Amino acid sequence: MDITVEAVEKVIDATGVDFKTAKKALEETDGNPEDAIKYLTPEKDNTEVQDIIDKIKARVEEGNVTKVQIRRKDEVLLSLPVNVGIIGGVVGVAAAPWAFIAGAIAAFGFGCTVEIVKKDGTVDKVE
Repeated sequence: MDITVEAVEKVIDATGVDFKTAKKALEETDGNPEDAIKYLTPEKDNTEVQDIIDKIKARVEEGNVTKVQIRRKDEVLLSLPVNVGIIGGVVGVAAAPWAFIAGAIAAFGFGCTVEIVKKDGTVDKVE
């Protein structure tokens, strides 16, 4: 397996990782830059999804929130009333709404926006 500087630079440019991480990913994927990029990307995506979920949870805990929406362009892909989380907690699946949101974000990619709809009807985007 021959790992070239060009392959390492391609992985760095696509993922933003450092030289050592890019080289290790190339070693794990037999020197294939495309596979190395895929190898590194899920970890980055999972971190971003978790950050979004943490921000949503914080806003819901503040109160005054009626629902969480996931939107792509002008289409609402998911609209989840906040009381679903409360009901879920009663039946023992409190994590289910957050897992559902994470799954929707992952499934539709980061072309989505997450919105918090407040009781007064105002909408805040989660970034």
